Amino acid sequence: MEAIVRAGLPVEVAAVISNRPDAAGLKSSAQAGVFSHTVDDRGYPAREAFDAALADAIDRHSPDFVALAGFMRVLGADFVRRYSGRMVNIHPSLLPAFPGLHTHRRALQEGVKLHGCTVHFVTPQVDQGPIIVQAAVPVRAGDTEAALAARVLRQEHRIYPLAVRWLVEGRLVVENGLVRVNGNDAKQSFLAEE
Repeated sequence: MEAIVRAGLPVEVAAVISNRPDAAGLKSSAQAGVFSHTVDDRGYPAREAFDAALADAIDRHSPDFVALAGFMRVLGADFVRRYSGRMVNIHPSLLPAFPGLHTHRRALQEGVKLHGCTVHFVTPQVDQGPIIVQAAVPVRAGDTEAALAARVLRQEHRIYPLAVRWLVEGRLVVENGLVRVNGNDAKQSFLAEE
């Protein structure tokens, strides 16, 4: 979230909304002068009630797009459909490998040679939406989960603002479940650690 706010994108960040009142992004967004709000999921007995409250909080700001960052809750299908084609997420793996949680641990356990992150459109199927951009990092001998996660996070900070820029500039076209990026920098849809 901070990388998006700092990126100087051609868009106004209308609000930062979290489901956790202690989320670091709330403090940093407030310091940047961005409206911040919490919809604490622990206050809702069912997913549908939380999803409705979250949608109400989002819709009060009339955003053109919704970017999820560090949001660790599965959203219901109706919620996802409400923002279809306008909601993106970043995931700490090279999807479709390692959807869900504990991606770095699983990558190390499986012995993969490349790991990374993916920005994708959100669909009702968790971590299966059309891929916008990915960045890869090598898995090094002796890597710990924390070391690998730190290298992946640096790439997340590179590719998420790029994907959001393409989205707000109207440069993403989804055809048959695949994303095409229009423009001269389209070849940046896959990056490697620098």
